Amino acid sequence: MKPYNKKIVLENGQEFYGYGFGADKEAVNEIVFNTSMVGYQEIISDPSYTDQMVCMTYPLIGNYGVTDEDYETRIPTMGGLIVREYNDLPSNFRYTKTLSEVLDEYDIPGISGVDTRMITRIIRDEGSQKVMICDADVPYEEALKKVREYVIPTDMVSRVSCKKRWYSRTPNHKYDVVAIDCGIKHNIIRKLNEKGCNVTVVPYNTTAEEILNMRPDGLFLSNGPGNPEDVQEVIGVVRELKGKLPIFGICLGHQMISLALGAKTFKMKFGHRGGNHPVMNLSSGKIEITSQNHSYAVDVNSLEGTPLSLTHKNLLDDTAEGVKSEENKLFSVQYHPESAPGPQDSAYLFDEFIALMEKEVGQNA
Repeated sequence: MKPYNKKIVLENGQEFYGYGFGADKEAVNEIVFNTSMVGYQEIISDPSYTDQMVCMTYPLIGNYGVTDEDYETRIPTMGGLIVREYNDLPSNFRYTKTLSEVLDEYDIPGISGVDTRMITRIIRDEGSQKVMICDADVPYEEALKKVREYVIPTDMVSRVSCKKRWYSRTPNHKYDVVAIDCGIKHNIIRKLNEKGCNVTVVPYNTTAEEILNMRPDGLFLSNGPGNPEDVQEVIGVVRELKGKLPIFGICLGHQMISLALGAKTFKMKFGHRGGNHPVMNLSSGKIEITSQNHSYAVDVNSLEGTPLSLTHKNLLDDTAEGVKSEENKLFSVQYHPESAPGPQDSAYLFDEFIALMEKEVGQNA
């Protein structure tokens, strides 16, 4: 058995030895776990994982490689990847690179051979915490000191957002949508294009005046990393534009809409990350199996006294999964209705956004 060459050191003092793949570098991040059985390419390329090291609970990762068409962002910004068993010989006719090659290309370190079940239990019981990946021979005290001194950044959205507007158009479009990019996943844009929307993607700090000057039929707020309270620019835009045009938000967008209308958010113990979270639609009574990725949630009790009403709730912990305000022409969900891979139960939400824009256009005709 070859000797271990890498290790991770947790903030609680525990360390795990394994084998490195991807970028050969030292990194300190927040550690979280994801329960998805497939979809590691979408996970590593989801900007919401910026500055986070993800522990995959499914034991075999890398076995179908990475394909050029399935990225969720052009430049992945995940902090690191922790897996039980890494497979570097993919069996997939579509694959163009191995997972390790992609991680190396984007300077993301990985470690395999560690006890991911124990690590997941630590996160579940003690909550998300800081972690370091480094060479196996780095002195324990030195590594632990770096971990505990690390400060989780608050500028993640500004780093992953586009720097200037760009366009995603579709033939014979019916509606024009402005999407505020806080770390937007490409599949969201694809879904809007499929529904007949031309999408103008703009930076997170675009003003309400600039958005109105584009004369959109609707506004979309994207997912993204970090604390929603750090993105005051977007919260301010929602306050200015609520009621003026239809607004739809997903994940971080859901949290920012809620904050803009007077609700509160909080950081969860270990968040929701996976493809099998049961969510109840409170209007239909139907249960959707959803894909999720978030550390923060909207405080259900804080919705009282705001124009927002609860539309969806998580059946595992009763957290808020959706809100709406008809008078302000907006709604949002915490989970990812566009997610691939993931259930398509909740794709109807894009149709609701289309219906909202159709109604608005009809009234202004």
